[in-house]
This record gives sequence, C-alpha cells and structure tokens, in this order.
Amino acid sequence: QVQLVESGGGLVQAGGSLKLSCVTSGRDFSKHAMGWFRQAPGKEREFVAAISWVGGNTYYAASVKGRFTVSRDNAKNILFLQMSNLKPEDTAVYYCAARPYVVTMLEDWDYWGQGTQVTVST
Repeated sequence: QVQLVESGGGLVQAGGSLKLSCVTSGRDFSKHAMGWFRQAPGKEREFVAAISWVGGNTYYAASVKGRFTVSRDNAKNILFLQMSNLKPEDTAVYYCAARPYVVTMLEDWDYWGQGTQVTVST
C-alpha cells in the first residue's frame, strides 16, 4: 500500500520556522518528482515547491521563494520542506505529493498525503 505521511506542522508565530517531513512507503519513489502543495481555508489548493527525481532541481511558488527550501533523502524515503520567516498568509494544510519523473505546478500528481496543518499567528 502506497503511503505518504506528512508531519511537522503546528502553531508558530510570524517570523518563525517549521520543518515539514513526508515519509513515503509502499513503492520506490526515487524516480518520482516530489512536491508540496497547500490549501488555506476557503481557497483552492496551490503549488508550493517541488524537487526533481534526479539532479535535485527545485521549483518554488513566487510567494515562498527565498523563505522555503525543499529537499529529499531518497535513501530514507523522506521529503522535507524547511519553512522560514513564516507569515500569517502561510497558514494552510500542507500536502506532499509524488508523480513519475516530471515536476508540474498543476495538481496532476499521482500520490498524495493526508496533510499537516500549519498555523502562523501574528
């Protein structure tokens, strides 16, 4: 059974940091692009960041570029999202996702986690 399980969410003050993790299991994701999306209350889910399956190429939404860093450890089957200088507008449920080979900023990803809540207070 394929699983993506996020953790690391929580409540943090504006300007603070959090590091999200996504542990994968059930299949080999080493040849999958991995990504993070988020959904704020009353809004559609949006792309946050992604990392390619080879070469470590990274992609970011303009709203998080320079503040968030995506990385992966294929040996341990873990995807990370280091979030710094958090803002109240970063408040959302954060989801990890996986798809074969190619990164896309659309929601056309094959596998999704259940999400972890991030709340940034003023």
